[in-house]
Amino acid sequence: MTLTFPENQQAAARAAFGLFNPAQGRRIFDRSQGSGFEPRVVEVAPRTWFIQPGMVNVGLFETDEGLLLVDCGCAGDGPALLKAVRSVSDKPLHTVVYTHGHSDHAFGLWPFLEAGERPEIVAHRALPAHFDRYMKTAGLNARINSQQPGADGKAWPDAREDFVWPTRLFDDRLELTIGGERFVVRHGKGETDDAAWVWAPERGVIAAGDLVTGYLPNAGNPKKVQRYAEEWADAAEEMASLHPSVIITGHGDPATGTEAIVDELTSLARYLRIIVDHALTGLNNGVLPDEIVATLRIPEDLRNHPRLPAIYDKPEFICRNVIRRYSGWWDGYPSHLLPSSQDAQAAEVARLAGGVTALVERARALAATDLRLACHVAEWAFLADRSDKAAQDCYREVLEARAQAEPSLMAQVNLRVSARWVAAAADEA
Repeated sequence: MTLTFPENQQAAARAAFGLFNPAQGRRIFDRSQGSGFEPRVVEVAPRTWFIQPGMVNVGLFETDEGLLLVDCGCAGDGPALLKAVRSVSDKPLHTVVYTHGHSDHAFGLWPFLEAGERPEIVAHRALPAHFDRYMKTAGLNARINSQQPGADGKAWPDAREDFVWPTRLFDDRLELTIGGERFVVRHGKGETDDAAWVWAPERGVIAAGDLVTGYLPNAGNPKKVQRYAEEWADAAEEMASLHPSVIITGHGDPATGTEAIVDELTSLARYLRIIVDHALTGLNNGVLPDEIVATLRIPEDLRNHPRLPAIYDKPEFICRNVIRRYSGWWDGYPSHLLPSSQDAQAAEVARLAGGVTALVERARALAATDLRLACHVAEWAFLADRSDKAAQDCYREVLEARAQAEPSLMAQVNLRVSARWVAAAADEA
């Protein structure tokens, strides 16, 4: 099937990522696929620039000895990033810091290397294992990230030569002196276990990577490896204690103004700690995961905070990720321990309901009043008989209605997996 980005999904991606191009979003590792936008280049402090070549942000610090680059974007961002850097400085590239190994942050360095630059590349000690995991799970990651093959035929990197590896690793803290100026690189788990951020004390600037994005942290992505909400809160509080005047964020707009930044970071930390404390309290009291998530309540001031909207992740997803971290995979329902297949369960529900048609009719009726429940009934109808055209249409349409009602990009994307299942069933018919 042809993969598309529905309008509300594009709007959510633009809100989260800035210069987002769906074509690049489908080919993040394709060196020939840029964002198609003119990069944003903003001097946020003397000799310090926020650069946005596409969906990710890059920090650039000029010193008398050379340039410090924090992150380098997607593979296809590389040429535009090189041009943007050279539009503001002709200094040699001295050092690059990877804030983490994600596909949109650590793959755009190749044009600099082809131009003859030989920077030291700094990363946390866990980053090479992150790259190794990418190679082991190339097929999985290509599928869950909806990636298509690029010009080289690869949808995801699967060989060592596909990566630009760090040349210097650190554990907790690394102080760099470049051009007589001190830069502090700190480890802080968050979206990944290899996350790092850079503090330039003489400039009052932090390059935070995805530890700060201007929206609810991506600490609960349903399809990805473990996130670290508690340590994310720790990192936010440590950054706040430094009272920076500017934060170059991993996505979206930079954060400016010390008072506003401290408010954002302390609110972010409080938001995450409320979720973590709620999950742990429930686990410690024998509450089932579903009930823990259903009873989560976020204070209104945090839900409405202008720099913490849930446009990418959702509090419920973060709560489930905390539960996953501290407990097993079983959700606590005895019948789910050694379950019958979902298709077999759905077929039995259909028999009890009087057939697939009855489920379809009920799902459509519920869609007007309870979309959440309607999704279950529509899914039973489809799984009971994947070849039934009415069940296919109902499943696709009800789940699409739910996706249209969701502000979270991750919710939209994953609810729309239903459309792919329907398309696959139709192809097999």
